[in-house]
Amino acid sequence: VGPVAWLTLNRPDAMNAINMAMIESFDRALLEIHSNAEVKVVVVTGAGRAFCAGVDLKEFLHSKEVAPGEPDLIDRLTRVLDSLRGFSKPVIAALNGITMAGGLETAMCADIVIASRTAKIGDGHANFGVYPGAGGAAVLPKIIPLNVAKYLLFTGETLSADEMNTYGFVNRVVEPEELRDAVQRLGESIAEKSPIALSRMKTVANAAND
Repeated sequence: VGPVAWLTLNRPDAMNAINMAMIESFDRALLEIHSNAEVKVVVVTGAGRAFCAGVDLKEFLHSKEVAPGEPDLIDRLTRVLDSLRGFSKPVIAALNGITMAGGLETAMCADIVIASRTAKIGDGHANFGVYPGAGGAAVLPKIIPLNVAKYLLFTGETLSADEMNTYGFVNRVVEPEELRDAVQRLGESIAEKSPIALSRMKTVANAAND
């Protein structure tokens, strides 16, 4: 693994739509990385042509049949994303393609976002009459201008990586073939810094923005 751990959302045939199995694997991986002192930086990316197209709607509707008081898919996803947002180590999102809905909410948990120039980024919940249950409507206006956040939330449309770079959501845009190497170099550079200092700075920065 080395100092930079890569977590890949790996349901490429489903555009990496989030299901319960993915959430459970993600949760286990974060626990393992948290306890691995050799890992200094975490990268989240997607397999295939998408970073993540959001929650698997069929599984989401099925999960609503759980017993009263039992957590459904969105409850479990929210808990995992809260863990990712507050993770003790720096988190980089490497957006390799379509980033929508729950995928956008996942990317919003990262400390740094690097995107392929071909990535398309949006919210998309409005297209299905669904509220962004994992925090999208609350967090997005903290990252980009309010009117841009509302545009994405209300229209369900996507913007390019270059546009989202202009609005401050994406830190850097690279060519598709350069994404992995560029993110790996960035991760290795950050990994050379004091992990204690990084963790404390992240904690304070997150708290100041809350």
